Amino acid sequence: MAALGLAIGVVLALTGAGGGILAVPALVFGAGLGIADAGPIGLLAVGMAASLGALLGLKAGIVRYKAALLVAGAGIVCSPLGLWLAQRTPNRPLSFVFALVLLYVAWRAWRRAHPHVAAADDAAAASVHAARAAARAEPPCRLDAGRGKLVWTAPCARALAVSGLLAGALSGLLGVGGGFVMIPALQRYTDLAMQSVVATSLAVIALVSLSGVAASAASGHLQWAVALPFSAGAMAGMLAGRAIAGKLAGPRLQQAFALLSAAVAAALMARSVL
Repeated sequence: MAALGLAIGVVLALTGAGGGILAVPALVFGAGLGIADAGPIGLLAVGMAASLGALLGLKAGIVRYKAALLVAGAGIVCSPLGLWLAQRTPNRPLSFVFALVLLYVAWRAWRRAHPHVAAADDAAAASVHAARAAARAEPPCRLDAGRGKLVWTAPCARALAVSGLLAGALSGLLGVGGGFVMIPALQRYTDLAMQSVVATSLAVIALVSLSGVAASAASGHLQWAVALPFSAGAMAGMLAGRAIAGKLAGPRLQQAFALLSAAVAAALMARSVL
């Protein structure tokens, strides 16, 4: 379990908190656990990685902590429902749903790994912002440049809360942090810079993930004999991986992550139907 956690920790260090989605499949194939049992252990690894990123973001002053608390609060409310459903859903359909989510993550990573695709996405985002400006339509959550804080309105709070509910449900159901939900949501509903979007998303992931771990432990569904060595290995892997992350980061690494995620998704699908 420690060696398995070490491998996941290195992936987390190289790819960010999004790489933590591979923790659950690693536990499924490496430890023979079901999705429902592997989920809380995977959340522990994701929560640790996200916590580190969130602390760095807070130090840099780019985390919108009020927004993070609102979104995380909604996620924490919905996470127990996802956990309840996970414990009552057969492993095969749960594995299939997880595989679909993993394929979506792989697709996004592959697109962002190609410079021309990333440039096209950025151009599309720029055109959307231009269209909004032309129509004088703005996202519900706007940053007050003078104060450096979001302007809170009912549409803004509602949009962020709904995003948090979805991230929390997926966190409890599948043991994923929900970064693939939060980052697009913050991009769509706010006008924050990308660095602030990522840092705020990490704060949400950390809070929701760790609350899911606590809820799972309280209900007796967290296998400590597996979770403790796996988490210790993941922490060691993250520390080791951070030393080489700068040298390996780039499109090729993202492509490798996308291909690995797609292969794991295919294996989960095969496992769920055979």
